[in-house]
Amino acid sequence: MAVVLDGTGLTVEKLVRIARHGEKVELSKEAEDRIRFCRGMIQKKLDQKEIMYGVNTGIGEFSETLLTDEEVKQFQKYLVYNHAAGIGDPAPLEYVRGAMASRINVHAKGHSAVRPEITRMLVELLNRGVTPYVCQKGSVGACGDLAPMSQIALVVIGEGSAYYNGELLSGAEALRRAGLEPEVFHARDGLATINGSNVLNAMNTLHLHDMNRWLKQAEIAAAMSLEALIANFKPYDEKLHHARGFSGAVRTARALMKCIDGSELLKGGKKKVQDAYSMRSTPQVIGAAHDALAYARSQVETELNGVGDNPVFFPEEDLVLTGANFQGTPVSLPMDMMGAAITMVCVMSERRLNRILNPALSVGLTPFLAEKPGLYSGHMLSQYTAGMLIVEQRALSLPSACASIPAAADQEDFVSMGMNTAIQNHQILDNAYGILGIEMIAAADGLDQRDHRPGRGVRAAYEVIRKHITHLGEDRPLYPDHTKMAEVVRSCEILEAVEAEVGSLE
Repeated sequence: MAVVLDGTGLTVEKLVRIARHGEKVELSKEAEDRIRFCRGMIQKKLDQKEIMYGVNTGIGEFSETLLTDEEVKQFQKYLVYNHAAGIGDPAPLEYVRGAMASRINVHAKGHSAVRPEITRMLVELLNRGVTPYVCQKGSVGACGDLAPMSQIALVVIGEGSAYYNGELLSGAEALRRAGLEPEVFHARDGLATINGSNVLNAMNTLHLHDMNRWLKQAEIAAAMSLEALIANFKPYDEKLHHARGFSGAVRTARALMKCIDGSELLKGGKKKVQDAYSMRSTPQVIGAAHDALAYARSQVETELNGVGDNPVFFPEEDLVLTGANFQGTPVSLPMDMMGAAITMVCVMSERRLNRILNPALSVGLTPFLAEKPGLYSGHMLSQYTAGMLIVEQRALSLPSACASIPAAADQEDFVSMGMNTAIQNHQILDNAYGILGIEMIAAADGLDQRDHRPGRGVRAAYEVIRKHITHLGEDRPLYPDHTKMAEVVRSCEILEAVEAEVGSLE
């Protein structure tokens, strides 16, 4: 069923359906009426020669330059040409689709003064599978994602390049094959298409979806390691975390106990009075990441349903207000925090891996899980790989929100650099799949050395791992195992198996 875009109610899950899974969209009738009403207002003002930024003036440093009537007709095209100034490899198609959907939702609010024909074209591009070729890099995350959004706008007018049925074509040819005619930008149309932080926020949305699923798998990995290390399970009693009051910690404690439910270790036996922080602090640490994600999600969804434009038109009041609603900081600052949160959880994962591999800390496991220590080295080098990935994570976790570099002759003298944040988070997640996969491999081999029956969730995870990775007896090259497990974690096959067994880990 198509997702209806009406300026409200666009969620992370809905955008994922559109961007990643190709679900079609509809523009609600009420939204189209609002778009048309707002356009009528700007047309009257144009007829009356009223000065409006980006409509009959230049932009940025040229905002004081007035355009003639003939120049107004040409300006929107040249605006898009000039701003299509990105560089490098193409962005994944899901990012571009997400950006188009979120831009349609901005138009649906009825404050952008765009012609409805332009919004309908964006709808048709999504529904007919025409996806503009967009360079990943070039946006500074303020004034909107001008460079990448301009490459989308080029296809609207039959220029640029686009993918159609898996083939990269000229924009004109992609439209022709999809049965579409190019539009011509009139006053305001070009700026109304490009003037929002829609690409970086589409990336944020997809990353939040994936981060939530990754954090749930971090809880599964932790539960496996806790069982392999014969943990004391008192620190995971929900009562302890309710007493402090952080909802994320309560959630993680509950998830851990769901995974461990049914374990023979819960019946008693000799355990340490207190385990190391990397074990007993798991609810507090992963829980803090969940709390950060909840805040980031609230900001990202506010942006998905907000008016990211300049100027903003209020037709009921016949009012035009210039400002900076394109500024990416409200979503980029919390997403900087999310990059650090994922890295933090990765650091804890590696510390549990260390305890499994270190014979002084592993409560009786063989050194490095080697079957014949000395002749074999077991998983010794797996920790090296995890360590390398974490050092890269730490570098990537440096915040970009405070990294502004002025542009446009200092008219645009503070920008969010939110695209840098989004690109960094993509890389952080990519590493995180590998780090968690390495812990899971080691935890599974550690469980093979124990004689107790683990919990139902842990068993479900173990069985998926064994479908792909055999127990390490005799030493073998480990890079295929590491790479395969990163793919398995990315796919969420383990998460789906565990939740099928014990219920949702939300």
